[in-house]
Amino acid sequence: MQNTKAALIVSLCALIVIPGLFLIVSLFTGQWKYLLFSIPPSLIAGLTGLLLTLRQIKIERKIV
Repeated sequence: MQNTKAALIVSLCALIVIPGLFLIVSLFTGQWKYLLFSIPPSLIAGLTGLLLTLRQIKIERKIV
């Protein structure tokens, strides 16, 4: 159960924190390409991790 909580936190960080950091960089530099090029990889990584983690949590709840 602890590993799924960590995986959930990591996937949410990939969805929220990484684009947020690139938003800050884009605001300081004025180059919006940093933000635009960071969104697709973070969505792919974050959503994949989130879907797999939620599936694992559902499986663990059925067993218990």
